[in-house]
Amino acid sequence: MLVLPMLLALAAAAPAPVAPSTPITVTGHPWAPFISPMGEPFRAHGTTEDTLANWFRQADRNNDGILSSAEMVADAERFFARLDTSHDGEIDPDELNRYEWDVAPEIQVNSRTRRPPGQPAPTASLDEEAGEHARERRKRRRAEDDTSLGLHGALQGAARYGLLDIPEPVAGADADFNRGITLDEFRLAAIARFQLLDTSRQGKLSLVQLQALRQMLQARTRQEKARDLRVGNSLPRQP
Repeated sequence: MLVLPMLLALAAAAPAPVAPSTPITVTGHPWAPFISPMGEPFRAHGTTEDTLANWFRQADRNNDGILSSAEMVADAERFFARLDTSHDGEIDPDELNRYEWDVAPEIQVNSRTRRPPGQPAPTASLDEEAGEHARERRKRRRAEDDTSLGLHGALQGAARYGLLDIPEPVAGADADFNRGITLDEFRLAAIARFQLLDTSRQGKLSLVQLQALRQMLQARTRQEKARDLRVGNSLPRQP
């Protein structure tokens, strides 16, 4: 008879269970992906992998080496289905947050300077902070921060890793600015972006043409005061 009162007393003394927290964290990656015109990241898994070519081959459904407007729309529909986790035909603000923080965190303007969760701020000894070298390092850090925030006319967000100067490709498809992106809006954005890429107005895109465009954009980033050193096609080689 004494067992039941003892169990009740222990239960009353035990701390109440704490609800698990769900902090927002950034999925960090040490190298930059290729960001497709509709915002999908393609990450390299080898030092010679061409991530732009990976997207092109996926979008080129009939494998004829030419990307049509219809194929780009179909590829946009596929990516839309991945982002529309509620399957209600719209990318809502929560799903957009998931895209920006988990699917393609690199598009955030300050993603390059953001420390991984739990990593302490870097510290330096007095000797390291002394002298002209330390002042130049601090100046360079400020320039990098300014560039990551889009100052000095630098490319921002996804524009640093893609083919178009569109910082946020998914949110940029919100034509009526109601904070929701419908499938029709995504389709129309795909058509408009195909036309931006099709500078020759031939109604088709080739991989060689897009590779040349990417080289032009990368040349632009090299001319900036502080460029994102993660920008590159393949995994960094190990020393």
